[in-house]
Amino acid sequence: MRFPPRIHRTGAAAALLSALLVGGTVSATTADAAAASAGSVCYGALPSQAHDTLHLIDQGGPFPYSQDGIVFQNREDVLPGQSTGYYHEYTVKTPGSSTRGARRIVTGEKNQEDYYTADHYATFDRVDFGC
Repeated sequence: MRFPPRIHRTGAAAALLSALLVGGTVSATTADAAAASAGSVCYGALPSQAHDTLHLIDQGGPFPYSQDGIVFQNREDVLPGQSTGYYHEYTVKTPGSSTRGARRIVTGEKNQEDYYTADHYATFDRVDFGC
């Protein structure tokens, strides 16, 4: 199980504030690139199937598809650059689809961020659990 629970996550703004308060630095280039490549979506605005997937991730499974939990390569370079193995992907079921569909949750382990894509990795929105 991943900790802390998602409801207590504070997001990028808090990370920035924390870095500044303890005298750290933040690269404007890195911050700009991450902001430009991924938007934001409120947890409550996600489809119910995404809520189900996030719940399964928190529980550690079981997952409905054998591909769930595999390493997401970020070949599209839409998410902030990280080392191989940082991101993992999970299927968000699409009602009426005979395949896995295009919807996914991609997680980042170190910062415990979650991204949602409804268009098979063309665009991502970081899930905001505080709204």
